Amino acid sequence: MPYYVYVLTNFTNRVLYTGVTNDLGRRTYEHREKLVEGFTRRYNVWKLVYFEEADDVLSAIAREKQIKAGSRRRKVELIERENPTWRDLYPELFEGKER
Repeated sequence: MPYYVYVLTNFTNRVLYTGVTNDLGRRTYEHREKLVEGFTRRYNVWKLVYFEEADDVLSAIAREKQIKAGSRRRKVELIERENPTWRDLYPELFEGKER
């Protein structure tokens, strides 16, 4: 079962949130719809701007901690390497699939 490390941001791309999940579509939906209490709801964080797949939960958690420990500049560089325009990747999760 794949796990995902992901980065979300708000409308202005000023706030960054890093998380881990085994169902990226579901988890991103929960953040978008404000179904998750805490940081993402408080700071209106909803836009999926980066994700990577890990083979197992321990690798995903280790990678999440590595990303969280980095500076904002390093997080921005990580995002912009794959997604230079900071487009919302959420719709791409469902391309070619029925929701």
